[in-house]
Amino acid sequence: MVLTPRPKVARVSTALVFAVHAAVFAAWTPHIPEVKDRLGLNDGTLGLALLGAPVGSVVAMLAAGGAIARWGSRRVVLLTFVAYALVSPALGFVPAPVWLFVALAFWGGFQGALDVAMNSQGIAVETAYGRPILSSFHAWWSAGAFVGVGIGALAVALGVDLRTQMIVFTVVLLLVAWPLTRGMFGDDRAVDEHKLGLPWRDRRVLLLGAVMFGGLLCEGAIGDWAAVYLRDTIEVPVGQVGLGYAVFAVMMFLGRVGGDGWVARFGPARVVGGLAAAGGIAFGVALVAGQFWLALVGFGVFGLGIACVVPVVFSSAAAQSDAHAGQAIAGVATAGWAGFLLGPPLIGLVSHATSLPLALGVLPVCCLGIAVAARSLRPAG
Repeated sequence: MVLTPRPKVARVSTALVFAVHAAVFAAWTPHIPEVKDRLGLNDGTLGLALLGAPVGSVVAMLAAGGAIARWGSRRVVLLTFVAYALVSPALGFVPAPVWLFVALAFWGGFQGALDVAMNSQGIAVETAYGRPILSSFHAWWSAGAFVGVGIGALAVALGVDLRTQMIVFTVVLLLVAWPLTRGMFGDDRAVDEHKLGLPWRDRRVLLLGAVMFGGLLCEGAIGDWAAVYLRDTIEVPVGQVGLGYAVFAVMMFLGRVGGDGWVARFGPARVVGGLAAAGGIAFGVALVAGQFWLALVGFGVFGLGIACVVPVVFSSAAAQSDAHAGQAIAGVATAGWAGFLLGPPLIGLVSHATSLPLALGVLPVCCLGIAVAARSLRPAG
């Protein structure tokens, strides 16, 4: 590997890219009602339009691994970072639902490709450090998401529309793109073949992809259904329905802050398996009890339970696969995004057929599956 910059500089640069990646996306979410009203959408058409982002991300991830194998993650981070910035204002200018889908598909595509590239760079930095540090990057991602939501909410409160917000973001991102990426590692590009594909023939990548699928299915489902569960099943006041996801998100952030130290001390299999088992059991008990405070405890332990899944699976995929690390990361990332996309509608369909508590019972089962499959995780290096 070509590791010319100092590891600390590369680590700071990569952490900031993780934070910016999350902040730009999160800052868009408070403006969704504004876009819905401007385009005259109902809940159904809005839901279909919003599918553009995950669809674009999954498609882009099919090519990201091969691009990283050919040109290295630093170049791909720079290119996708710039493209992500340039496409952002389009979200505020779309004239019809179909164009919102198209804009989100391109935006989500660059977002997904950047996700793969920055995680590949994170693996290069982790290798240089010689110890687990990937969870810290994902903690920065969580922090960036909090900041982004705050910026978007403040913009809405001040009457700043989405167009203006995203144009400002674009200018700022274009100014910082080169300074941020110049400190990154130029990682290994010496592979025999540069295929635009994923290493699905590698059984280890398939198993790790299944773990990632389960982890992000849980994360996506909690994000969309926590408030609905508290309002409709537990019947808490409207002002408190956001507490479930808030507790979940805070505990996930804290788990990622501490995750690197835990993995270094106990190993990835024990950390991911133990936390997932604890999260699944706690959330299952909370669903059976049906009490508000137990539900908050369940959401919190559940957030901690899946906090380390994403960074540890990325790290393990890069270490275990026979393919180039970027292609292995792209493989598990694609599986993860599929889970993130399918989780919310899966819960909705099962809830429609049975009840919401029974539907959410899929998540503890999924966590216990992660705990069993965690034996496949191995240290990076």
